[in-house]
Amino acid sequence: MRTTAAREPAAPTRRLTAKGEATRARIVEAASELVFLHGVARTGVEDVQRKAGVSASQLYHYFGDKQTLMRAVIARQTTEVLAAQRPELDALESFEALDRWRDRLVTLQRARHCVGGCPIGSIAAEIADEDAEARADLVDGFEQWEAPLRTGLATMRERGILRADADTDRLALALLAAVQGGLVLTQTRRTTVPLETALDASLELVRSYRA
Repeated sequence: MRTTAAREPAAPTRRLTAKGEATRARIVEAASELVFLHGVARTGVEDVQRKAGVSASQLYHYFGDKQTLMRAVIARQTTEVLAAQRPELDALESFEALDRWRDRLVTLQRARHCVGGCPIGSIAAEIADEDAEARADLVDGFEQWEAPLRTGLATMRERGILRADADTDRLALALLAAVQGGLVLTQTRRTTVPLETALDASLELVRSYRA
């Protein structure tokens, strides 16, 4: 099983006071909301300043440039995306658990009225080819998402729920790819049907390895 050490994409090098931590968190939250709604390119530093209620000097005190701020946004979005799928994401050790995780993803998109797509994937589509450091952060974010899928499927294989010849790494990747593709079409068509269809097809592939 692959393991990846967590990156620290935009952590300040100096120790911050409680007030400083709160201000920094407010800036990242504001930037994350704007990026989710408008994208990276259409989110200006001035927009973040206004939404966070900070001055330019305050923003640049914590983030030297927009690139550093966007790396902090990636880290926050990764944390939020994974948190929204728990506890289901951390207990994928049966077919029933996989179905509950699938239902959680669909429910989340319905609650958003299918607006916004994947907070991580949307950023990747914009900047993965332009910013090597941000791309590495995105790779790490997707790895954090894929890891519990691999762990759960590997546990199912070890317990004899899946056949010994099941390649759980590839199955986990197929599930994550189904989520990403399904979210793009769900966002475009404003219906969860594409996400449901993609996930159901991938879960059917997993079931084909039932012991």
